[in-house]
Amino acid sequence: MALDPGLDGAASVPADAGALGDAPRIRAILTEAAREGRSVSYSELLGELGFRFTRPKMRAVCKTLEEVDRLAALDGEPDLAVLVVRESDRLPGQGCWVGGTALLLGYDGPWEGAAAARFIREQQQAVFDFWAGR
Repeated sequence: MALDPGLDGAASVPADAGALGDAPRIRAILTEAAREGRSVSYSELLGELGFRFTRPKMRAVCKTLEEVDRLAALDGEPDLAVLVVRESDRLPGQGCWVGGTALLLGYDGPWEGAAAARFIREQQQAVFDFWAGR
């Protein structure tokens, strides 16, 4: 098991590369966030998995988010990937918009700005409402 360097460059949390593709584990992290009524940044999610943020790791997690949402749909639950956002503007990354998720949910507006933020808040609130008290 490799050690992933922390923000200061020192080895810290043992990192298991398999965690990036562990849909049940990521689903559990996002379900807990939904119960708490909060979004999770890509950095936070990677940190929960034992990694510091890098773009390749973020892309790997994004691929896994598709499986997380597939599993949720099988159980009649709302998509959880909408909870994963950039720290800068608290909006999801390109995959949400280009991958078709937003279009499937009826949104075809811009990826940034007030309209995008309003759409994402509505989608997140539906997830929070579903998981409240569960």
